Amino acid sequence: MGKWFRSLRQYFRDAWNELRKVTWPSRKELWNSTLTVLVVIGLAGVFLGAVDLLLTFLVNLYLR
Repeated sequence: MGKWFRSLRQYFRDAWNELRKVTWPSRKELWNSTLTVLVVIGLAGVFLGAVDLLLTFLVNLYLR
């Protein structure tokens, strides 16, 4: 059990050291990225909704 515990402790120590090397985004960069993602998701939702309505209309037209 001692070797397993030392290995686990070393893993977390290495992970922590890697996290310290990360360049974290500023609050403004994070906000801009979040806003961009939300806008793209919204546009994709509108586009897919429009395609769904069009295909539903065409299928109903065909089946009548």
